Amino acid sequence: MTSNNTQNEPAMTSNNTQNEPVTWETVIGLEVHAELATETKLFSASPNRFGGDPNTYIDPVSLGLPGSLPVLNEKAVELAIRVGLALNCRIQPSVFARKNYFYPDMPKDFQISQYDQPINVDGWLELPSGRRIGIERAHLEEDTGKTTHVGGGGRIHEAGYSLVDYNRAGVPLIEIVGHPDLRSAEEARQYVAELRSILVAVGASDGKMEEGSLRVDCNVSVRPAGSNRMGTRCEIKNVNSLRSLGLAVDYEARRQIDLLTSGRPVVQQTRHWNEDDGRTHALRSKEEDYDYRYFPEPDLLPLDPDPRWVERIRRELPPLPRDRRIELARAVPAADAGHIALTVERSMDGMALGAIGGGATPERVITHIVHNLAGGSGNLTSEALAGLVAMEDAGELTATQAKKVLSVLVEQGGSPEEVARSLGFEAMGDDELETLVDGLIANHPDEWSRFRDGDTKLTGFFVGQVMKATRGRADGKTVTQLLNTRRRCPPS
Repeated sequence: MTSNNTQNEPAMTSNNTQNEPVTWETVIGLEVHAELATETKLFSASPNRFGGDPNTYIDPVSLGLPGSLPVLNEKAVELAIRVGLALNCRIQPSVFARKNYFYPDMPKDFQISQYDQPINVDGWLELPSGRRIGIERAHLEEDTGKTTHVGGGGRIHEAGYSLVDYNRAGVPLIEIVGHPDLRSAEEARQYVAELRSILVAVGASDGKMEEGSLRVDCNVSVRPAGSNRMGTRCEIKNVNSLRSLGLAVDYEARRQIDLLTSGRPVVQQTRHWNEDDGRTHALRSKEEDYDYRYFPEPDLLPLDPDPRWVERIRRELPPLPRDRRIELARAVPAADAGHIALTVERSMDGMALGAIGGGATPERVITHIVHNLAGGSGNLTSEALAGLVAMEDAGELTATQAKKVLSVLVEQGGSPEEVARSLGFEAMGDDELETLVDGLIANHPDEWSRFRDGDTKLTGFFVGQVMKATRGRADGKTVTQLLNTRRRCPPS
């Protein structure tokens, strides 16, 4: 299903006869398919699970056997409503339709989807930057099976034969169709990352792109900057990582610009992103809605959710990523917006707020979460993180020592004081550190003379010597301050 707002105008070419450089604008509209986290499939009691031996999660409905009838999964409808509410959509009565086409991994040769009356319409999603991206619709449909092409490079034209697995056929999907409001590969990445965070937060999907739970179809076109006219779009199918999304958008935009600047038109196509060669490749001419011959599904009644049910679902929604970013930004007003967004994306904002509420320095808490807890918090508690930061602030742990203590807390838990003691991290007294620095100055007169004459690169040499002598117990910043003090006022 493509957004009507990405309909194409007549073919566009660059007709700049004065050889003036044209500034091009990229226009991107995304269609995101998310598998819903139900126990069973959309229209049958077969398990909705990832993996498993081929063709084991099947039944007559999944296989489209004669006489089998679909029965709508109530939980899937609830999850779709959760997504619609989280995306600020209007929830409306909807109708299922048959989308007719021949794919070997669709056993019925049609897909049950929603067409002209989807359940969620007219919403929006806010990026971490604050920019809102329109959502045209978020509708329910069933997933297809999976075809594996055996031989060659895994593409159908190279294969010796193909195998079909129907385990995924009938798994509930929500397809979220965005307006063409995105203008760069980075914005597209942010959009999908934010959408994935929302889906996970409301419990609608696990968002695992590597398992196919979240797949992106990307519509890309280009036009001269300042133009309101839509260029001819190409759709890149089934992009399955944020990295690939960014690369595919950038490549496709460059490809189209090269065509237009050389006077050739862009042909509307469905294309495939090849990770190996970093290019998009044509698959087929782009289908339009009329190619699918939609008509209402005769075996399913119209879906009209009770408004009281919808309101109950709304009240039960958890805090969404946008709201959590706002709360964390209030607690850490000096923090970088990107660090705030990353903390929320990792679901570490609760940890951060707990540690800050326990008296920890907010900026230091965020620094630990962004730079030292990328792999997760493990057995670390917010109380332990607050205690660790307090020890750093008091000078009882250096930054290096604190990082090592944090690693043990994540793996084993416990209190930072006990872990620091077990690692032999005892704070150095000022007198002990000064004596050590003075001894190093005396033992390295040539290096000290050059340092005093302005060779600041030797700061690293002296700090390294101190850290080596103390086995990392000294604080590098304190050593640097002491060296600078000695340079200005040498000891008598």
